[in-house]
Amino acid sequence: MLKFLRSFKKSLKQLLNKGKDRVKLQFTVGYLESLSPNFDALFPKGTKIKRVATGFQFTEGPIWFAEKNCLIFSDIPANKMYQLTPQGKVTIFRESSNNSNGLTRDKQGRLIACEHHTRRVTRTEKDGSITILADNFQGKKLNSPNDIVVKSDGTIYFTDPPFGIKLEQQEQPCQGVYCISPDGNLTLVADDFERPNGLAFSPDETKLYLDDSSGHHLRVFDVQSDGKLLNSRIFYDMKTNKSGCPDGMKIDIQGNIYCTGGGGIWVFDPSGNHLGTIVTPEIPANCNWGDEDWQTLYITAQTSIYKIRVNIPGISLP
Repeated sequence: MLKFLRSFKKSLKQLLNKGKDRVKLQFTVGYLESLSPNFDALFPKGTKIKRVATGFQFTEGPIWFAEKNCLIFSDIPANKMYQLTPQGKVTIFRESSNNSNGLTRDKQGRLIACEHHTRRVTRTEKDGSITILADNFQGKKLNSPNDIVVKSDGTIYFTDPPFGIKLEQQEQPCQGVYCISPDGNLTLVADDFERPNGLAFSPDETKLYLDDSSGHHLRVFDVQSDGKLLNSRIFYDMKTNKSGCPDGMKIDIQGNIYCTGGGGIWVFDPSGNHLGTIVTPEIPANCNWGDEDWQTLYITAQTSIYKIRVNIPGISLP
């Protein structure tokens, strides 16, 4: 028995250190911390959090490509985008990503990316060419576009904290939230955040949720037909002594909000009740829906990608 245990320990160590490469791991980690029966109802009975892949530097920006049946995500320090199958196979999607962070798709299925290195928002056209959507405001460089969403009418909203630059590189006087209209005009729609980060629309797109990583709170705005954001109010104060902060977020078709925060993914109902937390072993940075039924929540958390099955589908993208 002792010989077997030594052999098993040696094999496991070799697997985890295999050339410092990414390792496909499909085993259960973390747990669900319920604060309400309504939280329990969001997950299939007996569902588990699984680590799908690991060995990255810092993962972010997950977005599901239905036609490829895979998740595309950023590894910011590695300057790469990867693609991940539901079975855990990882391949490079883009070798040089300009240190991309948040990713999304427009209604034509084109990839929209926030790039830290170039301090811009870009769109990848169907032929593979890159179109710059925004890289400056009022003649000054953007800070470092972070996360991004696209409304059904083509309007794009993105956050612009200074996480990807040094203090002396900042040219903008604020940490802004911007709107790119369908005709390409760039407008500053919020300027009173400390560090604006994740954002997501309500299912009917009448509300936009935005979190502040430094302020440790989640806000909600009313979205106007001209793209303006009005009636800012605190949706939830997410201060906690647990490691982590508000970052990326996504919303399901019933309006439940899944927002990264201290300890894991905090889940709120549309009325602002904290239903519970998906506790992950690594601090999460973002999440997104995936698989054919949009009922798997994929989580980017530092060096790994995790997933968990849910009962309510997420809001799907092309």
